[in-house]
Amino acid sequence: MTLGRRYGTETVKIRDIAIDSDLPEKFLELILLELKNARIVESVRGAKGGYRLRRAPAEIKLSEIIRLVDGPLAPFGDADQLRSLIVTDPDHRALYGVFLEVRDAAAKILESTSVADLVGDSSTSHKRPRRKKKA
Repeated sequence: MTLGRRYGTETVKIRDIAIDSDLPEKFLELILLELKNARIVESVRGAKGGYRLRRAPAEIKLSEIIRLVDGPLAPFGDADQLRSLIVTDPDHRALYGVFLEVRDAAAKILESTSVADLVGDSSTSHKRPRRKKKA
């Protein structure tokens, strides 16, 4: 979130990201290393060094970050695993079918949500504003 809010301005020191995100620096280092290896962020050395996004926040989908850090998007496992269980476990086929629907719905939301959407950067967001419900 911090890097998304500061995109295009400067690099951000890990200490500042940790404070802003209320995360331990050591934990954040592991996440940033994964993001760096996936070419989502880059690090800059030196006195003005730190981290910054490699792409615009609107180009980075939440699903990409979650898959990288946590693995499958939903707590029910990946889609292929669920499809296999639907076929091989007829006693629980309906339950696995529901889990697959939940997983697919979560994936759809996460794949259509960008970092720009999360930080409220309307200038780079691809999402349309939500309409207010009529009373």
